[in-house]
Amino acid sequence: MDFDLDEEQQQIRELAARIFGDLADHQSQRKLETAAAEPLDERFDRKLWAALAGAGLLGLALPETDGGAGLGFLAACVVVEEAGRAAAPVPLTAATVWGALPVARFGSDELRKKWVERAATGEVVLSAAWAGVEDLWHASVTAERAGPGGAWRLRGELANVPAGMVADAVVVPASDGAHHGLFLLDPATPGVSRRRQDVTDGRVEAWLDLQDVEVSPDALLVAPGAAGDEALRWCTERATAALCVEIAGACKAALDLTARYTGERAQFGKPVATFQAVGQRAADAYIDTEAVRLTAWQAAWRLDRELPATAEVAVAKFWADDGAQRVVHAAQHLHGGVGVDRDYPLHRYYLLVKHLAPMLGGSTASLLRLGAVLAGAP
Repeated sequence: MDFDLDEEQQQIRELAARIFGDLADHQSQRKLETAAAEPLDERFDRKLWAALAGAGLLGLALPETDGGAGLGFLAACVVVEEAGRAAAPVPLTAATVWGALPVARFGSDELRKKWVERAATGEVVLSAAWAGVEDLWHASVTAERAGPGGAWRLRGELANVPAGMVADAVVVPASDGAHHGLFLLDPATPGVSRRRQDVTDGRVEAWLDLQDVEVSPDALLVAPGAAGDEALRWCTERATAALCVEIAGACKAALDLTARYTGERAQFGKPVATFQAVGQRAADAYIDTEAVRLTAWQAAWRLDRELPATAEVAVAKFWADDGAQRVVHAAQHLHGGVGVDRDYPLHRYYLLVKHLAPMLGGSTASLLRLGAVLAGAP
């Protein structure tokens, strides 16, 4: 497989890297972290978000008919990886992949016109409740018909909705007891309450409590049924792959910082990078980083081409959890006390990986899913 980007994708990467480098560098993020910002805007840099929108980077994977660029899932992942390298304080993955893609794929003409075009310009923020995806098949939200008019009634709770406190709409999976469906929920709908959840890396997520929430037929993406189950798989595989790509970016940034630091930090008159134990630990981190990156991009490539990718996504998720954890632990270890200094950027990558890696199911769940795929293969 050729992992090189084509010319257009390389241009996207360079543009994204320039924007993140200018607006999400270490000093800019320290200023954001220490400012007395509004609580709901914590770890959400609106200036950076506007710059990404102005450059057309929020709608790369969305169809041109919906105001996007129509460049596909891989193009979106290029920007997601750069966001991971910067530990950028914006809900890029949640908004562009978790939320907007399902609405563009499964939404009615009216829903797409109302939400997708505005999501591509950054006017609205979409998200999705995919956290704990391995447990979704035991759905925490139930759906039942609310009457003859086609409305639905939702009940249940959803934790760790990324950007959930600022999201204008959230894609919600729900079960009728036998199958799953997808709904686009406005958090302002009567019966919905949301409360703030502060997570490891300083981002703000939301806990949504749905008490007999009646949603109109217009808010239905896919009705519970076999098609709904397939839609849920479609969404969560892309959400997982994008998350793995973001983690790959964070691992690469942590490794680069470690290489630079150990090459400059001298002990006994020589750089610590020349010590055998340090070199071996760094080499192991490099191998893990490459494994995280290559498996993530293999899964993303297959999904971009609408090829079966259940096994590849499970492999990528395993490495993004198991391997990435080793990378950031090694980076912290090799930095010593400097690694935990908040005036140094390494802590962002450590906290980002610790938060994202288990978000869509841990490594054990990924291995169980991969085992089921292999056991079912002829």
